[in-house]
Amino acid sequence: MTAETQIKETITSNDVVLFMKGTKSMPQCGFSSRVAGVLNFMGVDFADVNVLADDEIRQGIKDFTDWPTIPQLYVKGEFVGGCDIITEMTLSGELDTLFTENGVTFDKDAADKIREANAD
Repeated sequence: MTAETQIKETITSNDVVLFMKGTKSMPQCGFSSRVAGVLNFMGVDFADVNVLADDEIRQGIKDFTDWPTIPQLYVKGEFVGGCDIITEMTLSGELDTLFTENGVTFDKDAADKIREANAD
């Protein structure tokens, strides 16, 4: 199976997928840790793909999206963005809207707590 085939299969068979360095329980970079932490805190059920475990997937995901950095978040097969975009979407409430529109279950109170903790 090619990396592209494996990536397509993963993002179509899971509602939410995070391609990251490490795993959701043990992230191995700060950016992956931030995004996984947000998703975990919000109670989102997501598949994690450790790009450090497979060089073909690590390069393949960058080629697949034409996006040079990891982590990369997918919701319902669509690329959403990396760490900075997910952080901005979380703080603006856009991530809540994206999840709601796509039928992804999450803890709205937890999302509100993230925003409260980061308010000026």
